[in-house]
Amino acid sequence: MTKIIDFKSVTRAYETAKVTAISDVSFTVDEGEFFCLVGPSGCGKSTTLRLIGGIEPATSGTMEKPSEVSMVFQSGALLPWMSVEENVSFVNKVRNMSQMKIDEQTTKYLKMVDLEAFRFRYPRELSGGQRQRVGIARALAVEPKVLLLDEPFSALDPVTTDELHECLLKVWQETKKTIVMVSHSIEEALFLSDRIAVMKQGGIKEILAVDLKRPRNEGAKDFLQLLDKIKSLLEN
Repeated sequence: MTKIIDFKSVTRAYETAKVTAISDVSFTVDEGEFFCLVGPSGCGKSTTLRLIGGIEPATSGTMEKPSEVSMVFQSGALLPWMSVEENVSFVNKVRNMSQMKIDEQTTKYLKMVDLEAFRFRYPRELSGGQRQRVGIARALAVEPKVLLLDEPFSALDPVTTDELHECLLKVWQETKKTIVMVSHSIEEALFLSDRIAVMKQGGIKEILAVDLKRPRNEGAKDFLQLLDKIKSLLEN
């Protein structure tokens, strides 16, 4: 496997607040992998994601990562005055992509997230789940090497979350993109990912391989055993 992300002893500290968000964090992500970060609030998950996204710099350590990275936020972060189509195509227009290519990319990814019929609607006319699908399509339309997701489904109801899990797995399998996702839900991470980094107090406690066949059954014995193991890591 080819490494696409490589953190070596990375620390991110905020001098003004006298806070160290992550300390001496090392891990790798392989190309095409679905990698999840889990842990309690304040453990450094989102900071790690922002470092990968280039939103924040490391205080020390080294990071190897591609520059072609795109992020999906918890809120969706859609522009309310733009239609679905305009939101998805916005970044490519700023990049001066040809109109033909913009239309091609926009249609491709709206189809992938099952929203082509909604392309002329505005965010206020969509459900929470649909808005997140638009966010995913917009992030994919710029053809990133790595797709980052920061707790994208945490504000949604369980039925919608289940639908979006299936949508995300479909996107991952069709695009073969590398995905790094932050989740507050261990079950979600186990359902979706290839490996899970368990974070606590600004560091990675352990990285576990999720060697479970897909589609995964949340009531299966091996699923529940991994769930208990991660819970134990977070409690001790």
